[in-house]
Amino acid sequence: MTMTPGTPHIAAIVNPRSGGGRTGRAWRLIRAALERELGPIRAHFTQGASTPRYLPAAALAQKALKEGAQLVIAVGGDGTISEVVNGFFENGALINPEAHLAILNTGTGGDFRRSFGLPDELEACVARIAQGTTRRIDVGRLTFVAEDGGEAARYFNNIASFGLSGEVVRAVNRAKFSKLFGGSFAFLWATLVTSARYKPHPVRIITDQGFDEVLNVGVGAIANGRFFGGGMMMAPMAEPDSGHFEVVIMRDTTFGDMLTGSNALRAGTHIQNPKVLHIRATSLTATPVGDAPVLLDVDGEAPGRLPARFEILPSAITLRC
Repeated sequence: MTMTPGTPHIAAIVNPRSGGGRTGRAWRLIRAALERELGPIRAHFTQGASTPRYLPAAALAQKALKEGAQLVIAVGGDGTISEVVNGFFENGALINPEAHLAILNTGTGGDFRRSFGLPDELEACVARIAQGTTRRIDVGRLTFVAEDGGEAARYFNNIASFGLSGEVVRAVNRAKFSKLFGGSFAFLWATLVTSARYKPHPVRIITDQGFDEVLNVGVGAIANGRFFGGGMMMAPMAEPDSGHFEVVIMRDTTFGDMLTGSNALRAGTHIQNPKVLHIRATSLTATPVGDAPVLLDVDGEAPGRLPARFEILPSAITLRC
């Protein structure tokens, strides 16, 4: 079916390298499942890796929306989903406020879908998309220092964090062997290995709610969704349509804390630990105290480091869930 620019249609933004290449290998099956439930799909495939200043899936999503896509399906991992969310915006504004986003997780972590109870199995998730149930969700906007030392900005839909998590996501993205055992194992293994040598760094955190303290941060999470790191319930109280961030700071984190606390993180009970601070904010700045770099993890990607500013955009995007 030939579609002219501007024709309403459904677009799929596909990262064929996600899930260790499983997405690309399974695309014919994925497409067949989508078209059985939704009708014709216009597919766009990412051609390379993202950089802090160029997000391939975002560029494809922008193109699809300008060509009339009314539903944009992100097919890939959490990083691909985050990129597609970025593609809904141009010059700080939504390209089409009426367009819907859907997610079909085929990557390593699968964290964002967990906040909505979306199934991991292909046919079941496609059926949920086809039901047409929607939820207006918040999006975070982040300005930070990119790897080249300049300022950069991007949007995030799930969790942006810094500290140990920034080191862990880099280790996961480099990993090959541990990913063979699934996303949860890959993140757990990287967390334990990385925390064995990681030392918490002092960071000044200021929020719009009057909080202003220097904390010795192991992990600082600015949460819109509940899960990160392959199923860790970092912010069990988070609701993606609440209009605010749940900020969870793990202070003075040691290797022993991570070794003995992994089950608590998965259950969300770590929030009861006296080393864990929980506050709420609609905007926040985080600035390192000292020269040691404090790295970012933004929806499972590693775009740069602190200092950074986080702002909530309430009810920004309509999600099919």
